[in-house]
Amino acid sequence: MPHYSKLCRIVIDVEERHHADELAFWQAATGAALENFPSFPEFHGAMLGDGDFGLLLQRLDEGPARVHLDFHTDDVEAETARLERLGAKRVRQLDGRWWIMEDPAGLRFCVVPEPPGALHDGNAQRWED
Repeated sequence: MPHYSKLCRIVIDVEERHHADELAFWQAATGAALENFPSFPEFHGAMLGDGDFGLLLQRLDEGPARVHLDFHTDDVEAETARLERLGAKRVRQLDGRWWIMEDPAGLRFCVVPEPPGALHDGNAQRWED
């Protein structure tokens, strides 16, 4: 069954001790107000430009600062399987809904669900399985 996906967000992961400084920096650098997500208090984010691409700042409990990308999809299982066929590896599933993955070089990225109907031919890539 076909599914849709798109590269949707840049995520900047920072340690808690740097979070406030990073939040201030990236808001000033982009001119965007990075709003907090009440259901996910570790995230601040905004859509940029015409709204097709977003920036998230994620406060980490542990681990080094890094940047990763998020793919959004209407079928997480189909998209993770597609990316595995290209050489990616599943690392860990979070909240039973999305996957942390690694590309062939070991760089991390996420596959995140979108609500049904949110992705279509006008805003995402259609993949035939």
